[in-house]
Amino acid sequence: MEEGNEITIDVRGKVCPVPVLEAAKAARLAKPGQVIKVMATDPAAKQDLINWARVTNNELLSVNENDGVLIVRIRIKGK
Repeated sequence: MEEGNEITIDVRGKVCPVPVLEAAKAARLAKPGQVIKVMATDPAAKQDLINWARVTNNELLSVNENDGVLIVRIRIKGK
């Protein structure tokens, strides 16, 4: 789902590697500067998404957890 400049990916209830695969798919479709917001419940998703952002040279904006839901925001860099 796209809201303004932010693409929301809801992968709550899905397990590794789905959160990273969905983030990568969204990144391929995103414009430079767009933000991907990933909502996940898999505990492994936190480190996986942090690592994915670093390896792909995208900008990790925030990592928050609230009531068991991880919310990670990543800004997509130019292609």
